[in-house]
Amino acid sequence: MLELKNVSKRYGKSGSHALNDINLKVDQGEFIGLLGQNGAGKSTLINILAGNVKKDRGSVRIGGYDLDENELETKKLIGIVPQEISLDFVFSVNEVMKNQSGYFGIKNNHKYIDELLKDLSLIDRKHDKTRILSGGMKRRLLIAKALVHKPALLILDEPTAGVDIELRHSLYSFLERLRDEGITIILTTHYLEEAEKLCDRIVVLNHGRIIADDSKSNLMDTLGTGTSMEFHFSNDLYAEDISFLSEYSPSIKDGNKISIFAQKNDIGEIFYKMNKEDMKFTNFTLEPRKLEDVFLQMVRQ
Repeated sequence: MLELKNVSKRYGKSGSHALNDINLKVDQGEFIGLLGQNGAGKSTLINILAGNVKKDRGSVRIGGYDLDENELETKKLIGIVPQEISLDFVFSVNEVMKNQSGYFGIKNNHKYIDELLKDLSLIDRKHDKTRILSGGMKRRLLIAKALVHKPALLILDEPTAGVDIELRHSLYSFLERLRDEGITIILTTHYLEEAEKLCDRIVVLNHGRIIADDSKSNLMDTLGTGTSMEFHFSNDLYAEDISFLSEYSPSIKDGNKISIFAQKNDIGEIFYKMNKEDMKFTNFTLEPRKLEDVFLQMVRQ
């Protein structure tokens, strides 16, 4: 569905690479999380696919079409939900959808527009001007707008920013349904629990390079082993109080909590050492490592 070969982009002759020799292949029906800190190159990559930014070198193919040679065909295959809210506020929700349909030469698709608006909880606001919509409603309208021409590839750039928790979870269900229907989805998000919940494959960008590209399960099996442990005490703690745990790099939080990340086979030894030192805690928690922990480890390395 999507293939990038040796794609690079530099802003200015002396500027650093926003993208540096990117190679990426995405098959039809995949749900990919594209992760990276601010400035990692995610927006540049999306803007290249959208045709808003010209790459310096390399090739991009979407649905078998070369992006440079078949721009019209590639635009029909791709739907992009931008991070910035870009709507003409003089139009109603329904007019926005009809105008976007006309951009792709689609007529008489009122039924499909209503289906999209219903799925995205916007059907009751169909005739409202977009300027009076909340931020979350505007973001959902951008998703509906990107889907009106039934693209094979959907790219979502921070789609749930400003969306409340209840609607965020309804969006998750909607995106999972799109994936089940065979639509290829690329999601960028700063809510890493979204990527952990929704995506089958994770691609991590850092300083314009891909530093990880693997299935979520493989990444978690390789880098996600271990457990986060937190012990609560009734009294304040000091560095010398936990020096006996130094091999596990413990840290003190909020004055009276010990935070440790340890491998599972070390848990028993940690409890043994704390008992030996007569460290009586009032509460403790154990949590498996999350995608956020794995992401931070990769970026720091």
